[in-house]
Amino acid sequence: MRVSARCKLQLLGAALLAVLLTGCPLQTRVPAARPVAAAETPAPHEGTPYDIVADESLLTIRVYRGGTLGSAGHNHLIAAHALSGTIYVPAELMRTSFEAHVPVAAFTVDEPALRAQEHSPDFPPDVPDAAREGTRRNMLGEALLDSGRNPQIVLRAVRLESGGEAGGEAGGEARAVLARVQITVRGEPHPISVPVRYQLTAGTVIASGEAPLRQTDIGLTPFSALLGALQVQDEMRVRFRIVARAPDSRSGAPH
Repeated sequence: MRVSARCKLQLLGAALLAVLLTGCPLQTRVPAARPVAAAETPAPHEGTPYDIVADESLLTIRVYRGGTLGSAGHNHLIAAHALSGTIYVPAELMRTSFEAHVPVAAFTVDEPALRAQEHSPDFPPDVPDAAREGTRRNMLGEALLDSGRNPQIVLRAVRLESGGEAGGEAGGEARAVLARVQITVRGEPHPISVPVRYQLTAGTVIASGEAPLRQTDIGLTPFSALLGALQVQDEMRVRFRIVARAPDSRSGAPH
């Protein structure tokens, strides 16, 4: 049976209306069961502890629309300001370890100031409130992060490896390592590798980096609807800048 052009337009209009009314969903269905990767043993904590300073640290995740109807949605900028945890720095720097906690309910979606800082046509600052609210609701829902049962994402260092390119940080030269990390999402651990630039000065550690991360690599299922015409790309971009400081009562941090 042939579908008239008018019917096609009506179907398309209905689909776009649903998107506008519900926001741009990051996930609307329960992920299919998949094998859980064998958990790697996190590195032991040794050396001087440096506590993460939430007010000076930021984690952002760029999520991209996809599919032939992708223009009906938005790319989204997810941010976490309320980071907590500790970086442990021993005399042998390559034995540095860390544990960081990201409270899922504290994630923000499309803060205008952060989008404006992108200076990119992919992230215009004017995202409708309904789209932001709908996206956050879907992101925290049972089908994706399930914040009610899984209030935190936890990152633990497994090991550091030499690699990556060093960059510059204000106040000194930054070194580069490749961090093997165990990330626990929805209660399940997953191994990932992240290039990290770090700077260590008296009493302060600054770690930063940017890397692609696929949703499927951390046990999530990217949204897809209308036979793939409306979807969210599997690959995201993660960027972070973490500032951690040793307690005032401690000294003797290695350089």
